Amino acid sequence: MQKYDVLVAGELNPDLILSTQDLEPRFDQQETLLEDAHLVIGSSSAIFACAAARLGLKVIFAGLVGSDLFGRFMLASLEECDIDVSPVIVDANLKTGLSVILNRGTDRAILTHLGAIASLEAAQVTDELLSKARHLHIASYFLQVNLQPGLPDLFRRAHSLGLTISLDTNWDPEGQWSQVQPLLPEVDIFLPNQAEALALTGSDDISQATRILNEAVPALAIKLGKEGALAVRGGKAVRVRPPTMQVVDTVGAGDCFDAGFLYGYLKDWPLEQTLKLGVALGSLSTRSPGGTSAQPSLQEAQDFAQNLLVVPDELALQGSQAE
Repeated sequence: MQKYDVLVAGELNPDLILSTQDLEPRFDQQETLLEDAHLVIGSSSAIFACAAARLGLKVIFAGLVGSDLFGRFMLASLEECDIDVSPVIVDANLKTGLSVILNRGTDRAILTHLGAIASLEAAQVTDELLSKARHLHIASYFLQVNLQPGLPDLFRRAHSLGLTISLDTNWDPEGQWSQVQPLLPEVDIFLPNQAEALALTGSDDISQATRILNEAVPALAIKLGKEGALAVRGGKAVRVRPPTMQVVDTVGAGDCFDAGFLYGYLKDWPLEQTLKLGVALGSLSTRSPGGTSAQPSLQEAQDFAQNLLVVPDELALQGSQAE
């Protein structure tokens, strides 16, 4: 019997966020003073899991950490978010990964030590574990190197057990993007941002990229940063533009969007309502440092979403089979 709404198979690492407006590190042993520093829950998968749990979804997490301070920090932090971390493997031979984020408000640079981030294998996500959930979410595809070869089989196993699947690849550090397209026919919801959608399709136009990706997946949501987001499903394409926000930190905003969009999807909401909740979560998450500290409750996100405007996006479907 399914006990959980979402199973996340992902990476676990904290983020050390170093913040200063117009931050520009200087080498040659020059010291740069910072306005603020925070050690927080990091990794796209964990930030997504926390946002989903905050909305009221029951979440279970499969991953790997080292037997170290950072690993203990991540497990304790996720448990505080009411996430079941019992499937997480603690491996004394690994070091938990770490991302150092150089944050200057609306832009950031990320330095990542992979550590255990790349170590999870698809075979470690067993059928017994899959059978406990309604939905499987995968993020940080390009960082989870050991997971990649087994994903086609994992997706087939998940579908055979009745799960739906969402994928957010995040950025490809090597700029290749060649491995994603064969996976898309097994994905129910694809959640790239604009830069990722353009890179993946080789397009310089987001409407064209949307049409290409729409042919491959049943549901598509593309994050457009300060321009909001667009989504396509069932022959309908819509956009939502967020209100002007006082942005403190954009870390994790896309992962929070994913959680909001998935919530609406799992509740069988109309596409417009689903996209509005995603944009609400992404927008509200930028109010404080880190990816989880400003994550809203469902009621807060719904109140915010009521004021968002939904508009049709006719260009996203022109020339596609969905017309």
